Amino acid sequence: MSSEEKSFSIANIRNIPCAREAILHGAGGSLVAGLLHFLATSRVKRSFDVGFAGFMVTTLGSWFYCRINNAKLRVQQRLIQDGIKNKVMYEGTSLDPTSKPKEAQSGTS
Repeated sequence: MSSEEKSFSIANIRNIPCAREAILHGAGGSLVAGLLHFLATSRVKRSFDVGFAGFMVTTLGSWFYCRINNAKLRVQQRLIQDGIKNKVMYEGTSLDPTSKPKEAQSGTS
């Protein structure tokens, strides 16, 4: 591994799926939680702690929600790709599930 791959910086967050959105949601959650707690209690240190907890909870919640949705999307895409591949492979053969049997096509009267 090169030194670029080992080092972590804030600039590399754009390469991590869901990280940017999760951090932005966390910042908003932190601001809302801390500000509401401060307005309710006027305790600065405790409001900071609540804001930090709000950041952690909101960031992790947003991260997991996004990752689960991305995993579901990848599964759906894989199923569609397999279906298209099978459609192309079996089209026009007797194994084609969309074609009708020859007896049904000729009709019986």
